[in-house]
Amino acid sequence: MAQSKTVTENGSRESERRRTILRAAIDVFARKGYHGCRIADVAKEAGVAYGLVYHYFKNKDELLETVFDTGWSGFVTRVRAVVEGEGSLAQKVQGVVDVAFEAYRVDPRAVKVLILEIARSPAGSRINRQTAFVDAIRLSSELFAQAKEAGELREDLDPLLGSALLFGAIEMGLTAFVTGLADSRDASALERAKAQIADSFLHGVLAAASPGAEAGTWKPEKSSEKSATKSKAPKRT
Repeated sequence: MAQSKTVTENGSRESERRRTILRAAIDVFARKGYHGCRIADVAKEAGVAYGLVYHYFKNKDELLETVFDTGWSGFVTRVRAVVEGEGSLAQKVQGVVDVAFEAYRVDPRAVKVLILEIARSPAGSRINRQTAFVDAIRLSSELFAQAKEAGELREDLDPLLGSALLFGAIEMGLTAFVTGLADSRDASALERAKAQIADSFLHGVLAAASPGAEAGTWKPEKSSEKSATKSKAPKRT
């Protein structure tokens, strides 16, 4: 019994050390970038011996892969809960946006690493980011398919493309914050961004398509022959 307890305690201690190193790696990746990060930096940040990092992770690439796997799996789990939950399309779109921005609010450095450093690193080719995003888009497309069946979505819209556009809007919105274009310290700015992304996605950006306004269809302006003639440079005499 005592031996079983010792094994459990050792396992818990091992897991805690691994989490500490992983947390340190996230902070160093976010601060210095993939190329500027060294294993020695991670060890110092974690407060552990240099060799202990290699006990849990083969190299810097494996550290980054683990950061991605851990962060992305948690995000997808929360998105799945929104998709499979109750609510209208508008409520679920807002829910997916909330999940993404809440992840950033809670751990901005981890989100920065997921968005910026994965794509920049040589390890990015081994981290199947493309497959991960495709899986998330397919999962999210279910809510658009359901909305189409319920008559909430226009008949001419493709659920899969709608899902891809939603994730694209979310990623670019978060990119504005992780790159410093928007002030991440301003809580109200995060709230405004969430609302704008969901609202713009659902209603478009034209004034005629804003909530409460009459629905309108955008049509490209046609240049008349008269205006075309006026735009021509006058002939010299």
